[in-house]
Amino acid sequence: MAEGSAELELFRRCWREELAGGAKRRRREAAAAERPPAGPAAEPGSRRSAEPAEPGYLALARGLLHGGAPPAPARRSPSPARPAEEPAGDGSGDGDDLLGQLIRDLNEINEVPFFDVQLPYELALKIFQYLGKTELGRCAQVSRMWKALAEDEVLWYRLCQQEGYLVDTSISSHTCWKLALKNCRARERTLKTNWKNRIGAVSQLRYELGKILCDVHSCDGVVIAGYTSGEVRLWDTRTWDYTAPILEAMHDPGDAGPRPHVSFVRINSSLAVAAYEDGTISIWNLMFGREPIHHYQHNQRVQALALGSEGAVVATASGFEVKVESPDDRGFWQTTATFDIRKLVNFLNLVPDVVGSPVAVAAAEDIVYLLKAEDAGKTLHSVYGQPVTCLDVSAHEAAFGVKNFGWLLNEPNQILLYNLETSQCLKKMGNSIGDFTCVNLQNSPPNMLVTGNKDRRVRVFDLRKSESLCSLYAHQLGVSAVQMDDWKIVSGGEEGLVCVWDQRMGTKLWEMHARHPVRHIWFNSHSLITANIPDEKSLPGTSITDDDLTVHHKYRGIIYAYEFSADQLAVESVLPICRSSYDEVSGYNYNIGLAVPYDNI
Repeated sequence: MAEGSAELELFRRCWREELAGGAKRRRREAAAAERPPAGPAAEPGSRRSAEPAEPGYLALARGLLHGGAPPAPARRSPSPARPAEEPAGDGSGDGDDLLGQLIRDLNEINEVPFFDVQLPYELALKIFQYLGKTELGRCAQVSRMWKALAEDEVLWYRLCQQEGYLVDTSISSHTCWKLALKNCRARERTLKTNWKNRIGAVSQLRYELGKILCDVHSCDGVVIAGYTSGEVRLWDTRTWDYTAPILEAMHDPGDAGPRPHVSFVRINSSLAVAAYEDGTISIWNLMFGREPIHHYQHNQRVQALALGSEGAVVATASGFEVKVESPDDRGFWQTTATFDIRKLVNFLNLVPDVVGSPVAVAAAEDIVYLLKAEDAGKTLHSVYGQPVTCLDVSAHEAAFGVKNFGWLLNEPNQILLYNLETSQCLKKMGNSIGDFTCVNLQNSPPNMLVTGNKDRRVRVFDLRKSESLCSLYAHQLGVSAVQMDDWKIVSGGEEGLVCVWDQRMGTKLWEMHARHPVRHIWFNSHSLITANIPDEKSLPGTSITDDDLTVHHKYRGIIYAYEFSADQLAVESVLPICRSSYDEVSGYNYNIGLAVPYDNI
């Protein structure tokens, strides 16, 4: 410490001496310029010795102009930059030209001055890669060379990628990555403000001819819905002028009567899958049109359906059988594996990001199975009398809720976390008297887990501590769907209420209400999709074959799509009738868009 203080004091003393010497020299030069010459003109050869010594940077400039090698820098204490008003040399008017030429020559030299050391540009850039935005901004104020180095596109492209912005773009996509990062951060702040204040656009996704809504799923803004009429419809909420297609089911020409209800629907980035009440499974490719590319049949009603988050893998459970279907190398679909289960399957999920044969996790009453092609029906968890109430899986873990009937007083209802590689129980979380009705592990932040319970509460758990970070009193009839990210939580309840929460503050930001229970919630940074699906699949006062479309739509269920990148209040957004595509039946008296062409406004 004493040695460092001595060096600092020496540096200060040398700096003060150099500043004092420079001031005295400038005063002497000014006084000499005011005095007239005392004798005859000096010889040309001795003119330079009679004049005051020119600054060092001009000497370096003259050497560079004459092709000489620059002198090696002497090791001395660093001094502050010369002021701009310092005399440029002999007063002949060529100082500015020499200084400009010096700057141009230094720009051609591929070296960056680090005090006394000259570093190659690539090495200096490597050093600057370890700095953040604040440090780069400070370095840009040191000198022109450091400013050019601190604003190099490679540095700001790397920072933009590290913060998760424009991940799929190349460095040539933008001319100024510093400005691109600034715009991305500003857009993120705007979206967060819109989320908190419910500023955006909201639309209702309806299909009246489908009768009652049966199931909804979404992926990256694309929504799939199945109805009691047997029809499956798609919406792309990313574009307002998109016409939702109806996916045609594959039925025998001799089939008469109404088509069976849709039991389950699933969608990912490339496939859409629907399961019907009669055990039929239809698979569509989103790029190849409305006709299914594959379908197969179960002998009984399908109880669970799973679709891989990426790729083409479909798993279905019917009766005591679980079947996994996927295409081969030539694109022909085939049955990859079939598993026999001792009990009826309630929940079924495919493990994401699996290399090789697909892996599924199935919950059948009080048993959880890990289904692999090479290990048929491996039991992951089994406790008699403790049925599984919810299930979700990630790439390496599975989380599910178990219900206790009171036989073991010290074992309340809990969430269990299992490692899929070791088949070991990692954590036991929660001590609730209510049943855990939903759990979200795959879409939660790292080391986080969010659950919903019949005791009306939403709980967030830290998987590293097995502790509840927050508990939110959310819904009067219990929580039915939930999802979270790094700052907010969106929950849906059996009473039809959708609530948005600030996770850190534990406060409710806003809520929306519909008639039926919330069965599906999905959101990303700028959009939110919710689905209220009725439990009753027949309209009050009508039969299942009734084609009366005048029954009030409140019994049919509804899908809401919120877009928070739009700078307008949700209550002021464009009405659905103003975006009518005029593809409804002409006699349907609820389709106002057929009579009043509001699309032209």
